Amino acid sequence: QVQLVESGGGLVQAGGSLRLSCPASGSFFQINAMGWYRQAPGKQRELVAGISKSGSTNYADSVKGRFTISRDNVKNTVYLQMNSLKPEDTAVYYCNAEAFVFGSRWIEVWGQGTLVTVSS
Repeated sequence: QVQLVESGGGLVQAGGSLRLSCPASGSFFQINAMGWYRQAPGKQRELVAGISKSGSTNYADSVKGRFTISRDNVKNTVYLQMNSLKPEDTAVYYCNAEAFVFGSRWIEVWGQGTLVTVSS
């Protein structure tokens, strides 16, 4: 139906950078808001950053100033540029999207997650 597939995770040293990508594909009429969540070992899943269709953004306080969320509405892809990475950023990162699908309804879609590991 609607699929999100994250990519770009990996192992990086503290202070380094990674760029995550997540394209939406499948059958839908429109992708609305998109975002990134993460879940670290032993912790709850949390919102990292969100972006509206028009480009308005919001960030968790812990990543503000270091991470940048963006999107390409032609490609239906959301990105997360992560700079100045810290060991505490280590987590599985999930992308999320609101999709308007056949049947005139909105659904929430999640990707499978991509692991980001930051070494000290």
